[in-house]
Amino acid sequence: MKVLLIEDDRSMADYVASGLREEGHGTDIANDGLSGLELVMTRSYDALVVDRMLPGLDGLSLVRALRSSGKDVPVLFLTSVGGVDDRVEGLEAGADDYLLKPFAFSELLARLNALIRRAPVRREEVVLEVGDLKINLVNRTVSRGGTIIELQPREFKLLEYLMRNRGRVLTRTMLLERVWNFHFDPRTNVVETHISRLRTKVDRPFKGEMIRTVRGAGYVLEAAS
Repeated sequence: MKVLLIEDDRSMADYVASGLREEGHGTDIANDGLSGLELVMTRSYDALVVDRMLPGLDGLSLVRALRSSGKDVPVLFLTSVGGVDDRVEGLEAGADDYLLKPFAFSELLARLNALIRRAPVRREEVVLEVGDLKINLVNRTVSRGGTIIELQPREFKLLEYLMRNRGRVLTRTMLLERVWNFHFDPRTNVVETHISRLRTKVDRPFKGEMIRTVRGAGYVLEAAS
C-alpha cells in the first residue's frame, strides 16, 4: 500500500517510515499539516497516519478539510492525548482509528492493515489518455494514434506517472520517489536514461513532441500541439 505519514517529530517519522518501507509499503513523509494536506490533495494514498498535534495545520483541521473535499482515504491518528472526549472529537472529525503514543510498530501496522481491509473499493481509471497517446492500465498496453508501443515495465510505470500528472512539471526527485521508490539520490542517470528511452518510443516515431524537458526544473508530458 501507499501511505502518507504526517508527523512533525522527525525521529518518529523516520522510524515509522523505515518500518513501513521494510514491509514493502511506499511511504511519503510530511512534517507539518499544510504540506501534508497538499500531498494528499494531489496524490493518491491508501492510508494516512496523522499526528494530532501538528504545526501549521493541526491534525483535526487537516482531516476535516479532507472529508469536506470528499476524500475518503482511511486515517489513523497518532496522539499523546488519550481522553475519551479527545478520541470522540477525532473520530467525529473523520478519523477512522486512534493509536496512543508511545506505541509498538507491530500494532500500528496491524491497525493500518485493518483500515485498508475495511476501506471501500475505489473505482480506478482503466484508461489514461493525453492527446493521441493512450495507456490501458488493465491489459498494460500503450498506443499512440492507434499504433501499439512496446514498453518495459519501468518505462510503463514512468509513462503512467507522467500521464497522471499531465501538464505538471515533475522533478527528478519526484520521479525517483514515485517510479523507483528511491528516497535518496542514487547518483546515477537512471531518470534521464528512461526519459530518453520513452522519447525514442513515444515521441520520435510520431508527429509532435509530448515529453518535454523544463530546464532546471524537470519533465512534463502534454498533448502534442
